[in-house]
Amino acid sequence: MTPTSPQPILRDAKALITGIANEHSIAYGCAKAFRELGATLAITYANDKARPYVEPLAKDLDASLFMPLDASRQTELEDVFERIDKEWGGLDILVHSIAWAPKEDLQGQLLDSSSEGFARAMDISCHSFVRMARLAAPLMKNGGTMLTMSYHGANKVVPTYNVMGPVKAALEACARYLAYELGPKGIRVHAISPGPLKTRAASGLKDFDVLLTEAAQRAPLGELVDIMDVGFTCAFLATPYARRLSGETLYIDGGVNIMA
Repeated sequence: MTPTSPQPILRDAKALITGIANEHSIAYGCAKAFRELGATLAITYANDKARPYVEPLAKDLDASLFMPLDASRQTELEDVFERIDKEWGGLDILVHSIAWAPKEDLQGQLLDSSSEGFARAMDISCHSFVRMARLAAPLMKNGGTMLTMSYHGANKVVPTYNVMGPVKAALEACARYLAYELGPKGIRVHAISPGPLKTRAASGLKDFDVLLTEAAQRAPLGELVDIMDVGFTCAFLATPYARRLSGETLYIDGGVNIMA
C-alpha cells in the first residue's frame, strides 16, 4: 500500500533527479516520492524533444530548478551542478536514472554488439554516474545519498537484456566502489534494481512484454511493482533511517530475484 500521508522527513533536503522522460519514468516516481516527503527538487530533461513531456511534471512537483542535461556532454553536466551550487549552495540527494544503447546493439546478441555501441552504452548508462558523483560530492557538504538504477540482468542472464547486462553489472560495481570512496565524507551510494516496469526505456528491449508477464508470474507477492514502490524505497534510503546503509544493490521487484 502506498503511504497516503507521509511525514515531511526530507523537508530540508535538496534533491537532483535526472532521467525523467514522462509520467511513467522510474525517475518521476522518485521525484514524486521525494517531494511528498518534503524535499526541494531540481529536475533535468534530456533535450528539446523531451522538454514538453518533462516540464509539466516539474511544474506539478514545484521543482525549483529545471535544466537541460545530455549526460554525454560534460559541459551540460558541469552547468547543472554549477547552478545547483549557485542557487542552493549544496546538494543532499542525487538520482541517476539514465540508460541508453543503440537499438541494433540493444536488440541484438551481445556476441554481435559493436565496439562503438558497447562503448556508448557504457559511457551514457554507467560512466555518466561516475561523472555526476564527481561533481555532486563536493556539494554534499554534510553527507548525502546517491542512487542509480540497475536491473536483475546485471547479475543473472536475462535472455532479452543483451548488451545492457554487462553495462548494468559495471554500474553496480561502480556504485560499490563509490560507496567505499565517498563513505568517509558521509555520502552513501546505492544501486537500485527494480523489477520490470513499463517505461519508455524498457520498451526498446526485445520481447519486453514477455519479461513483464514472467515477472508477475514468478514474484512471491504475485504482482509487478510500480514507480512509486521504487520512489518511496529510494526516499527511505535518503532519510536518517537508512544512515548506516551504503553500497547495496536493493531489489524492488516483489521478490522475483530470489526465485530460481
